[in-house]
Amino acid sequence: MQRRKLLTAPATLSIASALPVIPAKQAGMESLQFGPNFNFGISTSAYQIEGAVHEGGRAPSIWDVFCHEPHHITDGDTADVACDHYHRMPEDIDLIAGAGIKNYRFSICWSRLFPTDDRTPNATGFGFYDLLIDRLLAKNIAPWMCLYHWDLPQRLQERGGWRNRDTSARLAEFSDQVSRHFGDRVSHWMVLNEAAVHSRFGHGVGVHAPGLTGMASWASALHHLNLGQGLTIQALRANGVKGRIGTVACVEPIWPSTDKPEDVAAAQRLDAMWNGAVLDPLLAGHYPELVAEYFEPFCQPGDLEQTHQPIDLLGVNYYSRLHIQADPSVPLDANFGPDHAPVKYTALGWPIEPDGLPEILMRITNTYNRQEIFISENGFATVQDGRPVNGLRDAGRIAYLQQHLSFLKKAIDQGANVSGYFVWTLLDDFEWDGGLKWRFGLVDVDYETQKRTPKDSYHWYAQLIKLNTAVTA
Repeated sequence: MQRRKLLTAPATLSIASALPVIPAKQAGMESLQFGPNFNFGISTSAYQIEGAVHEGGRAPSIWDVFCHEPHHITDGDTADVACDHYHRMPEDIDLIAGAGIKNYRFSICWSRLFPTDDRTPNATGFGFYDLLIDRLLAKNIAPWMCLYHWDLPQRLQERGGWRNRDTSARLAEFSDQVSRHFGDRVSHWMVLNEAAVHSRFGHGVGVHAPGLTGMASWASALHHLNLGQGLTIQALRANGVKGRIGTVACVEPIWPSTDKPEDVAAAQRLDAMWNGAVLDPLLAGHYPELVAEYFEPFCQPGDLEQTHQPIDLLGVNYYSRLHIQADPSVPLDANFGPDHAPVKYTALGWPIEPDGLPEILMRITNTYNRQEIFISENGFATVQDGRPVNGLRDAGRIAYLQQHLSFLKKAIDQGANVSGYFVWTLLDDFEWDGGLKWRFGLVDVDYETQKRTPKDSYHWYAQLIKLNTAVTA
């Protein structure tokens, strides 16, 4: 899950908790039939749910350090315990199985697997993921493994992190060893999660770990993520992994907040950096002309041949459009501006724009030769206040998912090559700089007792999957 904005929805606009729930027998669910090969799934990430940060030989990541520095995380929260998934993993997989979900996208913790150096595996860490994958397979759930979801080992950050070109090679080496161990059991390999978000927020504006700022830092980190991704794809293919290979990107339509020339130009620059500089090196072998100059100091001869690798599918994380205005106080002189009203908002203050989903999917389809896509994240935030009772009656989340699936169906009907949809997320979890305040889960977590309680949306999603299974069986 990304952290795009930290806003409160404007008082003059309505919060989406008031959105109506459409009964299953009405057009909402009955129209959401996606065919026999469509993959419904659920997504999580290691740092946001595992906890146990000092157990099993695990070493610190950049987020462990960042969380324990003052003023970074809402309410001073940390992920030291989070959802305690490290100890409660079997129960959580049972929750996935209980909803009839057959596809689980999760990430692995680099510093749990290789805590001391890049070549010495931690048997306890590998053992945890062995148990996780084996339990998934026993429940007939396909493992979709994400190799890197932002939690770089702190030992690598101390050597420069993603601003150090060598980290690209370290990612490929890590992925090589991981794929040798799990290669016969993982059905899908996702290399990165949201390189655009990780590079901008962690290395450009500093509100995410490792807290760095500046245009050069942003471009350097993004280029080395792209390079590491290309090297990793080659390593996975060289190892002959049985699963399909892809990556996950946050790709969204970018609109200027106004028609002022400076806002239009700012939106174009951010679009080139946010969308183009992630997809073009991978799928076309170049950087967008509008931002290519920022990568020239870091892009060595042959790099773009390394980044340009064939993939089997592309994960798209979608929450809304980005509305952009000119702002010389931030890198690229482009920042988030007012949204195009009228619009409803989640509690987090993100606009709800399901019609933006076919907009971006058709752009990808038309630009990159009908690249196969799956929606790797799409979800709805509520707040801690009002739980557990009100939190379990999450009508707004159901309406949000229903609306986005309806627009996803429209994109498919228009020709988008979409093969799956994954909800963010299974459990209420640690939401990066938002700490434990924002709740995206289909399952409520009481952080004091760690009790899990399925919400109405969990049962709705199970019903949707059952309906599709019944139709296509």
